[in-house]
Amino acid sequence: MANENHPIIIGVGQLTNRSERLEDAIEPVQMMARAAQSAEADAGTPGLLAKLDSVKVVGMISWSYPDAPALLAETIGATPSQKIYSAVGGDTPQRLVNETAEAVVAGRTRLALIAGVEAMNSRRLARKLGEHLPWPIKGNPEHITGDTRMGFTEAEAKHGATLPTRMYPLFENAIRAHLGLGIEEHQERLGRLCSRFTRVAASNPNAWFPEFRTPEEITTIGPGNRWICFPYPKLMNAIIEVDQAAAVIVTCSETARELGIPEDRWVYLWGCGDATDKWFVSDRVNYYTSSAIRAVTERALGMSGITVNDIGAFDLYSCFPAAVQLALDALGLRPDDPRPLTVTGGLPYAGGPGNNYVGHSIAAMVEHLRRRPNDYGMVTGLGWFATKHSAGVYSSRRPGKTWRRTDPNVDQAKVDAMESPCFEEQPSGPAAIETYTVAFDRDGEPQQGIIIGRLGDGSGSRFLANTEIDSELMWQMTREEFVGRRGMVSPDPATGRNVFTPS
Repeated sequence: MANENHPIIIGVGQLTNRSERLEDAIEPVQMMARAAQSAEADAGTPGLLAKLDSVKVVGMISWSYPDAPALLAETIGATPSQKIYSAVGGDTPQRLVNETAEAVVAGRTRLALIAGVEAMNSRRLARKLGEHLPWPIKGNPEHITGDTRMGFTEAEAKHGATLPTRMYPLFENAIRAHLGLGIEEHQERLGRLCSRFTRVAASNPNAWFPEFRTPEEITTIGPGNRWICFPYPKLMNAIIEVDQAAAVIVTCSETARELGIPEDRWVYLWGCGDATDKWFVSDRVNYYTSSAIRAVTERALGMSGITVNDIGAFDLYSCFPAAVQLALDALGLRPDDPRPLTVTGGLPYAGGPGNNYVGHSIAAMVEHLRRRPNDYGMVTGLGWFATKHSAGVYSSRRPGKTWRRTDPNVDQAKVDAMESPCFEEQPSGPAAIETYTVAFDRDGEPQQGIIIGRLGDGSGSRFLANTEIDSELMWQMTREEFVGRRGMVSPDPATGRNVFTPS
């Protein structure tokens, strides 16, 4: 059993640059290089970066390079045979770990670096000051690996449902209605959940906002906490304007022994899973559960040979409270589960660096498990609008069986086989609201009501619509439950959008 080969993480590094001075801005590739060098130091064995045969970079939003992996490799003195730049998705860091784990066990890869970065805060400062950042000229990536499909349809875009800030409230309102909670009761529930996350962020040295907030602070609307999209005020939203980088070094136990990596640095990937829900939000089976999250977490636990009760700590993807609740539901857990639901503080509080938040959660989980060598930890990642999902189970304990990744297509086929409602692009007639949200402008005034509904003609067909531009109606939608509200829907020839009018 001692000679069984298993995938492990041997080094992790994080960098958070909170400076508000533009002269302190660090170019993204340089930030990743520093995180990679920290990961090398964390592994306790100098010279690892020069031995890398794989460098993988998580897709960036704040800056683009023609070949970021090659530039990063050159910066850290590596000459890898494999260089990968990923497509969009917050699931990416965990998915790259899962894919790399399979490759190192099979002998296709020996030593891999996975790194990611965002520098949106520096971009914000430069725009504010009207200055240019002295970084290389941007260029479109020459090669992108992964699913490059857009995350929304033309119909969704036409009705304003394209941004995470507008999409996740649709899930949240559906969750509230499904649970049978009143609006005020549900807001209090969200405040308690988010406050738990801020307590972790307050003790995380890499957090963007290392500050504890009470449930009341998080739910109370005011100048510093305006409505974004009902039911989320600003303090419930992921914060992308951060400068953060993270890196992990992945290898297998056989290679780690050959390289002399101290075993107290090893954290094993016990199990993993990857799947996507129905790609477009319009096609989801419902808006209060996620079949793909259930699939990937069950796969990761089953592969590990443990149950959710064995997990000592989680880092559940937390761009918005709905994402956390979808994961809790899939795992059969409650929001007040006493175990940590995050080891970083989550995207609204530890920071939401684009597609690379999970790079930080994996790094934090590795550090957590080194301090608790008998524990298991679970990390989940999520991309687009609760669309792409990835999970990993980790422990400092050595697995007692052969490591073998299940082909993700096995789980994907089951999710794809689930039946979606028919979609009607130009609905007309009696209808009812399935879920909804109200988008607000920067002055805190309601701007647009977004509806996902079902026709009442017996077909049950789904549609997208907006409400009329009626401030009083939109405010009413934030105070009364509109899921299930009946009315009439019809196309508006002047705008090309559908309009829902409640009874």
